[in-house]
Parts: sequence; structure tokens; C-alpha cells
Amino acid sequence: MTSAFLYAAARTPFGRFGGALAGVRPDDLAATAITGVLAKAPGLDPAVIDDVVWGNANGAGEDNRNVGRMAVLLAGLPVSVPAVTVNRLCGSSLDAAMIGSRAIESGDADIVLTGGVESMTRAPWVLPKPDRAYPAGNATAVSTTLGWRLVNEKMPAEWTVSLGEANEQLADRFGISRERQDEFAARSHNLADAAWERGFYDDLVVAVPGVDLARDEGIRPGSSPEKLAGLKPSFRNGGSITPGNASPLNDGASAVLLGSESARDTIGVDPVARVAGRGTFALLPQDFGIAPVEAVEQALARAGIGWDDVSAVELNEAFAVQSLACVDAWKVDPEIVNTQGGAIAIGHPLGASGGRILGTLAHRLRESGGRWGVAAICIGVGQGLAVVLENLA
Repeated sequence: MTSAFLYAAARTPFGRFGGALAGVRPDDLAATAITGVLAKAPGLDPAVIDDVVWGNANGAGEDNRNVGRMAVLLAGLPVSVPAVTVNRLCGSSLDAAMIGSRAIESGDADIVLTGGVESMTRAPWVLPKPDRAYPAGNATAVSTTLGWRLVNEKMPAEWTVSLGEANEQLADRFGISRERQDEFAARSHNLADAAWERGFYDDLVVAVPGVDLARDEGIRPGSSPEKLAGLKPSFRNGGSITPGNASPLNDGASAVLLGSESARDTIGVDPVARVAGRGTFALLPQDFGIAPVEAVEQALARAGIGWDDVSAVELNEAFAVQSLACVDAWKVDPEIVNTQGGAIAIGHPLGASGGRILGTLAHRLRESGGRWGVAAICIGVGQGLAVVLENLA
């Protein structure tokens, strides 16, 4: 077994639902992320890429089933470069990196390009196909933007509650107040704004051609718990989850270039970090928000380290409440979590978020000099993923 290394990462700015990226197809967003990450390894001949593993949570519309392959072609890579699209919902692009790293470790590949994309704005409505022609009843279009759709009636009702209601249940279970959630959300916005202002994201984010969007569109500078306290609950009367303390709907793409140690000369740049451990966990569908807790414990054990060794955590902020529940369970210092802002501010285009947190984690470790970092993400229908990186600086 060899080791898998992260050589480069790039992403587009994340746009708001119906915002600056609304006119850009998901396959074009993905192609932008691919060309952006390859620009960081200008000596690499794309023809030698063994595989492209791409994440996408929708696939029902312009994603065109295998958006990874579409993006490879649109990015102008040789037609000989293969590509597959994987779907683990919110964890799709982190799963893509995990799959790519395993291929490298097993010797099946030397260079794998991974990433993910989502245009939640452009996700289509779908109509269920009738089992016979010309039924007499009405047909209802169902949005594919987010959450359950065309649910099998055999599924228990408690499994198929909305993502928001599932997290209201977590708030009740763990006693996490609205005030704590709003404080966490305000912190996310202000840290993201500060990170952009000081140039942290300048080397990570690539412009989308033809779009005037220089940074993530959803960041609210000057956010405060007091301002967020004025927002109404979204999912339950008297509830604690609002548009201000949950991640929004977004558009965007991310990419991560992985390779073996022997691929260093071929890629033409030095690796940034080693993929040291991976974890995958599942539990009750409605408890998906805390699935990263055990996924990270698995990844740490496989890396041979403990929480005392970790200096940086990138946890995707689907909701403030589930993020707080995870941090509380790990008993980790909250000050090392999402120091450059998180998804509540930056955005959560489902298929792209895993690649975003992995690239951000590598960049944080390189900047700080810390040795070990964790990237983790919760996934609807009760799953979680985690990756441990070792800084090579």
C-alpha cells in the first residue's frame, strides 16, 4: 500500500439561490473547478489523469446523470480521461476524494481528480410517471432542489421528516438553545468575512467566466446574535431553527487533485497534505446531523491519532444545532472549528461542500503549520463522512 496525497484544491465562489450563478449550468460550474485546480499544476499533462471521481446530489437535470464526465469534456480534457459521478447527497464530493484516495493507496491509480458540483437554483421539477397512459387525476411537479421527494410509502414517517424538523429534534434532545445557534451562526459570517478580507480564500477560489462574483455571495458582514434573533423559525412554531442559523441553498463547484508520492514529478508541484484516515458512519435517518461524531472517531483511529493531536477542524455547517451537537460530543476546543467561516455563511451547494471543506482544511494546515486536521460532513438520511489530513509542511 502506498499513500494518497492532496496536491491542490480549488473551488468557485458559492452563489445564493437565484443569485449570481443562477444562469450557469452545473456542468459548466464543474468544468470551471476542474480547469481551476489544474491551473495550479501547469506542468501536468491532463492525459495522464487516471480517473475523475465527481460528486453530485441531484443528477435529475442539466447534471445529465454523469456530470463528472460532462465536465471533463467541457473543460477540454482529452476524451481518454474517464470520469464517474458519485452520489452520497451532501457528502458526495468528500466521498469522491475518499474513493480517489483509496484507488491511489491500492495502486489502481497514480493521479485522480476529484470534486463535486451543485446548482440548487437550476435543479428541475420532476413529474412521477404514471403506470398507465392518460390517468384521470392531476399530476404534481416535485422540486428536486433539496430533501425527500417521491417517498416510498413503506418508509416510516419518523425517518422522512424534513431536514429542519430533524434538527429541531436534535435541539430538543441535546438542549441546544436558539441563543447558542444564533451565536454560532453570527461567528460563521464574521469569520468568513474576515477570511476573505485578509486574502485567505484568494488562492482557493477561481472566478466563473462571464459572472461578476468575486467572493461567496451569502456572507453577511456584521452579523450578530441580536440581529439573528429577529428571524422567525422556519420549521416549527416556537422552534429554534431559522434562515439565519442554517445553511442556505446555493450553487457552486469544488475540485481536489490527489496523487501518489511517485506522481510528484508528473504533477509538477509538491503535495500539501497526506490523506491519513477516513471514516463512514450511519444511524437513524432523522439523526443525520450527529453522524459525523462517530465518522470522525473512525477516521482518527485509522490515522493513529487522537483529538489532542488535532489543530484544525472543518465541519460542514448544515445547521448550527447539529454543528454544536458534534462539537460538544467531541469535546474539542470550538476555537479550532471553522476558523475561516463555515457553510452557514459560505453556503452549502450539496455536491460541492465536501471538496470545499477538504481544500479549506489543507490550506488552513499549510498556513498555520499544524500537523493534523479533520474534515467532516453530515448527510441526509442518516450518514456522516470524515477525513483526516496530515500537513506535510
